[in-house]
Amino acid sequence: MGGRTRREYLRAIYPRYRKADRRQRRIILDEFCSNCGYNRKYAIRLLNELPPGRRPCGSHRRRGPARYGAQTLSVLVAVWERAGYPWSRRLKALLPLWMPWIRKRFGISAEIERQLLLISPRQMDRRLKERKLRLKRRIYGRTKPGTLLKHHIAIRTEAWSVNCPGFLEVDLVSHSGNSAEGEFVYSLNVTDIHTTWVETRAVLGKGQLLVVAALEQIRAALPFELKGIDSDNGSEFINRHLLSYSQSRGIQFTRGRPYKKDDNAHVEQKNWTHVRKLLGYARYDSPEALAAINELYRNELRLFQNLFLPSVKLERKTRIGSRLTRVYDAPQTPLQRILAGGGRSKETAAMELLRDGLDPFALSRTIEEKLERIQSLATLPPNTKTAEAVPGLHPPRKTTPGLLLPDSPSQIAAPVTSAMAR
Repeated sequence: MGGRTRREYLRAIYPRYRKADRRQRRIILDEFCSNCGYNRKYAIRLLNELPPGRRPCGSHRRRGPARYGAQTLSVLVAVWERAGYPWSRRLKALLPLWMPWIRKRFGISAEIERQLLLISPRQMDRRLKERKLRLKRRIYGRTKPGTLLKHHIAIRTEAWSVNCPGFLEVDLVSHSGNSAEGEFVYSLNVTDIHTTWVETRAVLGKGQLLVVAALEQIRAALPFELKGIDSDNGSEFINRHLLSYSQSRGIQFTRGRPYKKDDNAHVEQKNWTHVRKLLGYARYDSPEALAAINELYRNELRLFQNLFLPSVKLERKTRIGSRLTRVYDAPQTPLQRILAGGGRSKETAAMELLRDGLDPFALSRTIEEKLERIQSLATLPPNTKTAEAVPGLHPPRKTTPGLLLPDSPSQIAAPVTSAMAR
């Protein structure tokens, strides 16, 4: 019996089945399964649905007109790439903040602007899915556990429950390339638990005095008072110098449990988004590279990430059986979190004025130019003539996680690819 015959047979027995009592339905169902070769459960479902001919068929289902045009999606992709590929909820919160510069840079119409502000985070995920698959990397580390003074530094065992800025998680990210020999650059990365504010400094080697000096520079740059630091058990943190530094300034110093990276989950996440994603896995071991990286960290990068990029914070987790549901707060930039918490001061007021006068697209372009110069200062392994011969040292521009944007608005208006038009 062919498909068309089965459908006609279904239409013939459907009204009789619906009017029959339970005993007669069993007889009709047996006959239907025997003639059509259907599984009994599938046959029951067919006979209990809407009448044949009224059910929408998947291949003939009507689809509404596309809500978002090619130009809208191209602008969305450009902003997403320039912002460093944020999560869809953060991208949704970022668009209103960036809209004055989007209008100026791309000359979009009122309808395009309306569509950009209307598109949902889930729709963004659908449109950007295939592009996201190209941006996966791994994270490596070169730090070793410290053994000094551990009994003088308390282990933080409870979850963070602070309601004011100033409590930081700190960590080092190595830039050693494929070899850990000799001295090379590390990035000292800190993140504030309450506001998600991030500061980073580069040091050559992980000497204890260098780490303390870099932390002092970060303390001076913070728009709030440094009240506490929490580190892993690496020897660059668990030492007499950092302990004396924190005690002399009234800074609470705690550490996580050995071999438990989740105890420093906040800064571990920022190690990827704020350091590794930009500098990759190349080796930097020269004073020129150190100066170039710090020039980026102290200026454009900290302003771009703390003033223009919203982030989310986990509010609670709920487990029902094997399913874990996470609930996040509304995306906000670190500066917005400081202001929302009543942390207004001369520093934050100056940051507000600075944010209103900066163009995030220009900042992003400057960051990209500095990253290109930093990449040119990477140290090549021995017997390597060109950077292209080193896998992962200078990845192709189109697949490198970074800050990319077409050079002119005319490129934005070009039709999107088939992957984006799904």
